[in-house]
Amino acid sequence: MAKTPDFTKPFQDMMSKFPVDTSSMNEAFKSQGALGEKMTRVALQAAERSTEITAAWAKDTLARMGELATSKDQPADYAKAVSDFASAAAELAAQNMAAYAEVAKKVQMDTVDLLLNAGKDAAADVQRVAEQVTRDVQGAAQKASGGAAGGTTNTPKA
Repeated sequence: MAKTPDFTKPFQDMMSKFPVDTSSMNEAFKSQGALGEKMTRVALQAAERSTEITAAWAKDTLARMGELATSKDQPADYAKAVSDFASAAAELAAQNMAAYAEVAKKVQMDTVDLLLNAGKDAAADVQRVAEQVTRDVQGAAQKASGGAAGGTTNTPKA
């Protein structure tokens, strides 16, 4: 029965010939971690502000319900109290929905700002890595061909 040859050593040798710079992966991991941290901070600030709005809205509503629950002398006073409560509740709802909209707008602006900056950083990183790879490949090609023949370079003259 034939024995399958072990290709571990040839593959290790082949892979060791390719220059691999893991620093770009480390930088990408760090920048993604930083972006995640900033995005989390934006989300937590929005949640905190939304909670404050909700708590204030609930407190105001409960205070107005206390006014509604007081006993009245005339039946018409009950109708007026309900009407006042409904109009105050509608006004509170409009104010608080506007406050929620402001929170959402701020989250949107902060998120867009973070993503644009992350995109700029990523583009700069890609350019830097591409330039490094180009230099590495040119160096490897020169080594493989035994250096520049005759001391000339292939740079175009202006």
